[in-house]
Amino acid sequence: MKTACITGASSGIGRELAVALSNNGYRLILVARNSQALYELAKKLKTRCLVIPCDLANEEACMELAKKLSTYRIDILINNAGFGDIGNFHETKLETDLDMIDVNIKATHILTKELLPRFIKRNSGYIMNVASSAGLLPGGPYMATYYATKSYVVSLTGAIYHELKAQGSKVHICALCPGPVDTNFNNVAHVKFTLPGITAKACARYALKCMFKKKLIIIPTKTMKLASHSARFVPRKLMLAMTAKQQVKKMG
Repeated sequence: MKTACITGASSGIGRELAVALSNNGYRLILVARNSQALYELAKKLKTRCLVIPCDLANEEACMELAKKLSTYRIDILINNAGFGDIGNFHETKLETDLDMIDVNIKATHILTKELLPRFIKRNSGYIMNVASSAGLLPGGPYMATYYATKSYVVSLTGAIYHELKAQGSKVHICALCPGPVDTNFNNVAHVKFTLPGITAKACARYALKCMFKKKLIIIPTKTMKLASHSARFVPRKLMLAMTAKQQVKKMG
């Protein structure tokens, strides 16, 4: 039986990824700060689960987690944990920004960096880094830190993808870049999406389907695919202005 590890598994996309993988026979290692939610989820899943409560905003805790995970044979690693915030950059709290960088960037970087060599040695396995359609744009006024963190994830994932290909490795890495998804992210980030969101269940199923097909960038909806593609041909300043307009609507 194969094993998948999912961070941020307590709710939203992470939870639905856990359900889908369990239904497909994977043993699971569930990681999040909310231990109660993880244990409740583990009871409902069809396969064996190991629950590891961890505050991914804590670098030392991330390093300990990586060390612990290295003792298991993990076939799929999903770096899903992340959160956002909204407001003028000079007005949002520095503490929140730094926690966001720790969770969205450093935790993903640490776990990928520490576990990838084991995947390469076995010459098999999948790593999915959950980014956002925000990571495909030049920037996000009023969500500056969040957009920047997701751009980092997309860039890092693409670089590693090419390195693996150049080595002839069978290990696959990909970035999930959804648009609006109906999850608790909205409440944490204090935003209200102006575009209709897809369900976390639909997003998770599509993400896994594309991952197993070895897609690099996974964008769940046709609308977001078109928007992301079109953004390449829009002047940067205009794109920033258009993004800002959408962000202002979210504050409503």
